[in-house]
Amino acid sequence: MQENINKNLTQKAVALKYDIEKDNAPKITAKGKGETASNIIKIAKENNIPIKKDEDLIELLSQIDIDKEIPSSMYRAVAEIFSFIYDLSNNKKDIDEKLKDKTLNKL
Repeated sequence: MQENINKNLTQKAVALKYDIEKDNAPKITAKGKGETASNIIKIAKENNIPIKKDEDLIELLSQIDIDKEIPSSMYRAVAEIFSFIYDLSNNKKDIDEKLKDKTLNKL
């Protein structure tokens, strides 16, 4: 998920999805600005979907049609997003394990 608030204060958001078993590349699943962007971000937050802000990338991704894969020229930039999400997920797992260990040690 990408979000952006540009200089004229119009919020933009693009949601990405990648299924390694079905997709050749990540796809745009939702995009919008203003209230639509706010709703995309709200849904992401409600579902614990990581959000990464990148003004330049949001401008490029917002030009792609919904349900279309990103072009190969954008693979590197989008890979950085997925790496960011992967790192967040691993950090969360590490924290969860540490909390679990502390809880079990107190029992």
